[in-house]
Amino acid sequence: MTRATPAEIEAAIRNVPDFPKLGIQFKDITPVLADARLFSGCIELLVGDLKPGDVDAVVGIDARGFIFAAAVAAHLRAGFVPVRKKGKLPYRTIEQSYDLEYGTNTVAIHVDAVKPGERVLLIDDLLATGGTAAAAAALVDRIGGRILEIAF
Repeated sequence: MTRATPAEIEAAIRNVPDFPKLGIQFKDITPVLADARLFSGCIELLVGDLKPGDVDAVVGIDARGFIFAAAVAAHLRAGFVPVRKKGKLPYRTIEQSYDLEYGTNTVAIHVDAVKPGERVLLIDDLLATGGTAAAAAALVDRIGGRILEIAF
């Protein structure tokens, strides 16, 4: 199987206009996920030069970031930590609010999800305004984690 190129991955992302609101162009990644070569290529690109042992935890952002972050965590033999929308985690959490293209939202992380000093790779499926990633990074920082990289 030949390695997928970034251009091939980008070409497979479907644009859906006016979703979830008028004026927003939604990036549908399901065609990428359905193609083993493209999905594997995404994971290879997200891992980059990192090797097992370089990170302690891979933090994934709700919800599509979970798909990529969990696969990257398995590849790097690191733990997976979810950052979820407010009210979705069962244990004690801290929260961070942020702005979206079409409103505001709040994300949360368990207070013990990352230990102080742990090396973290933060992953989301794509970068729009950067608000969600900045909020997630702030949460990791507040519980003592050390962000090594943020990848999309």
